[in-house]
Amino acid sequence: MNHQESFSAEHFQNRTVKDMLPDEQPREKLVRYGAESLSDAELLSILLRTGTRKLNVVDTARVLLNKFDGLHNLFRKNWKALRVIPGIADVKAITLEASFEIARRIQVAAPGDYPQITSPQEAAAFFGPKLRHLNHEVFLVAFLTPTKHLTGTQKISSGGQTSTIVEPAAVMREAILNDASSIILAHNHPSGNAKASTADLHLTKRLIECGKLLGIPIDDHLIIAGYKYVSLREEGIFN
Repeated sequence: MNHQESFSAEHFQNRTVKDMLPDEQPREKLVRYGAESLSDAELLSILLRTGTRKLNVVDTARVLLNKFDGLHNLFRKNWKALRVIPGIADVKAITLEASFEIARRIQVAAPGDYPQITSPQEAAAFFGPKLRHLNHEVFLVAFLTPTKHLTGTQKISSGGQTSTIVEPAAVMREAILNDASSIILAHNHPSGNAKASTADLHLTKRLIECGKLLGIPIDDHLIIAGYKYVSLREEGIFN
C-alpha cells in the first residue's frame, strides 16, 4: 500500500477531525483497523494532536509532508526546520523530531546485542539507520572483537553538508581505548551521491596504514548515501 499523499491547497477543507466520519478519524481508524491502515499524514496527525484555525490536524500533516516532499525527507529535518509550517510550533516540532529519533534507534541493535558484522551488507544494515537521514556529514567508527562482534561505536566528527574533518589519530585512539581487534569506518553523504571522493580515498588509505602499524586492521569503510551505500573494500581500496 502506498501511504504517500499529494495535496495542493484547494484540496484542503476546513473540517475539524470531529466532523469526519468515525472511520476517517485517525485515532479511531488506528483502533479499528490497525496502524498499517493509516496514511503518512494520518500517522503524523496523531503525533501533532491538534491543527490550526484554518486546517484540521490531518490537513496540517499533509501540508507538512508536501512542504518537505514526503516522509523520508521530513525524517531528515530537525525540530527548528519543522517550524516553517503555520501551526507547527516548538512543542509539535520537538515531538516529531523525538519520534524520528526513536524510529532510528529501533532500527539499530540495542546496546548489549553485539551483532556480528562479517560483510558490507551487514555493516550497511547497521550503519544505514544511523546515517541515512542526516543532513550533515558524520564520521563513525565501530569496534569489533576477533569474532567480528560489535562492541560499540563512537562518533569521531560531525561537519557540514559536504565534508567533515577526521583526524586518523582520533580514530586509532578510540580503537585502542575500546580494545578493538579491528574496526569498521562509516560516514554519510547527505547529497545522496554514493561515490567516494578523493578525500575519502586518501583518508581511508591513511587509516589503513595507521591500523597496520598498530595491529588494528580496518575491515571496511562504508559511505552511506540515503538508501544506497558503497563499500570501499568492495571497491578494491584495501588491496
